[in-house]
Amino acid sequence: MSAAATSAHGEVVIRYEKVCKRFGPKVVLQDLDLSVRRGETLAIMGPSGIGKSVTLRHAVGLLHPDSGRVLVEGHDMRTIEPVDLIALRKRMGYLFQDGALINWLSVGENVALPLRENTALPDDEIRAKVEHSLALVQMVNSYHLRPPELSGGMRKRVGLARALVTEPDIVFYDEPNTGLDPEISMSVNHLIRDLAERLKITSIVVTHLVSCVLFAADRVVLIDQGRVFAEGTPEEFLKDPNERVQRFLAKPYD
Repeated sequence: MSAAATSAHGEVVIRYEKVCKRFGPKVVLQDLDLSVRRGETLAIMGPSGIGKSVTLRHAVGLLHPDSGRVLVEGHDMRTIEPVDLIALRKRMGYLFQDGALINWLSVGENVALPLRENTALPDDEIRAKVEHSLALVQMVNSYHLRPPELSGGMRKRVGLARALVTEPDIVFYDEPNTGLDPEISMSVNHLIRDLAERLKITSIVVTHLVSCVLFAADRVVLIDQGRVFAEGTPEEFLKDPNERVQRFLAKPYD
């Protein structure tokens, strides 16, 4: 498949160059080459355990390649200075698979955490930013609720509000639809697309759901055996005649 979907976007923001990563004897990434352009929503698909989340963690600097390079906004994530890494992470948002909320804090306190940890903003400004972020994900009346009072879909939305509260340029979504029923899952897909269009953020979405790819992504890559095996627009991906691609799509993921 072609990479024509990237032509409408700007310069490369994230680049993986011949990235290799193993954990003990298990090779997870093998000569991975992949680029993400500014303003693009890229979906990463692939069988379970093939390194989709590992790929995300390299871009955040939580993991480093055994060989090769990961460049984010021109910074080599292996050699980046700590002060530059802190500044770069302030421009990133990360939605974890389970939302990663703290149960004994209110929704508002959970969303405020990145601002309290990384800024010296006064309480009234933090409150305003938190309320704005909750409004973006359609959770305006949830400020004083606690995570155990929320449904799975609501917890995902709060986790996304926390990822957005610092007004990031780049957002990483790690299986944003996991554990959600089809209706709520589709609402999350709408939210990813809506935020990308309104806020012009660069997004990487790790997912196993074709519905998420079709609705939210500009481009999709299939990672298999540690490298990009196929890529293109969602429409190109679904029509790819390659037997391995179709075998992957035929599995009951969605």
